[in-house]
Amino acid sequence: MKKNLSVASMISLIIAAVLIVISIFIPWWGMKFFAPQYPEGLDIIVYPTTLDGDIEVVNGLNHYIGMKEFSNQSFPELAYMPYIVISFAVLTLLVAFLRKKSFLFGLIILYVIGGIVGLLDMYRWLKKFGTELDPKAPIDLDPFVPPIIGENTIANFVTNSYFTYGGYLLGIVFILMIFPLWKDRKK
Repeated sequence: MKKNLSVASMISLIIAAVLIVISIFIPWWGMKFFAPQYPEGLDIIVYPTTLDGDIEVVNGLNHYIGMKEFSNQSFPELAYMPYIVISFAVLTLLVAFLRKKSFLFGLIILYVIGGIVGLLDMYRWLKKFGTELDPKAPIDLDPFVPPIIGENTIANFVTNSYFTYGGYLLGIVFILMIFPLWKDRKK
């Protein structure tokens, strides 16, 4: 019974590791806000290391509904996320060069757990910001939880939440990680 991964599988994992590193530099998730006064939309763009977009404008608007301001300091994960991402890239390279199928299974399990934890963390923050509204805010609004993916309407704002290039890149990484399981399956 063959336990080693093929050269093609090793190459697939090396490409996955490179893509993991590249993902640090591109956004993973975003939210776009549309309203009559902002027909072009306002953006919140989330990289694994920082927030970008129309943060100050959105914070100014969120003040009216009693939502806490958010910034890079609001999300401590952004400080250590690059280390987690690089660790996954190093582990992926290690599995690629060791070429052991058992290590690959472990890597895939860790990757899936990391993805689930990341999504749960995103949900936690969305819930916290949407439900812990200041009752003394100028506009009284029922608590809400913006979706991780999809559309939501709050007052006259329609928000669209979506994964961006980095999120899709992480999906491709997963495919490159499971490719060796297909490639090196028993005949």
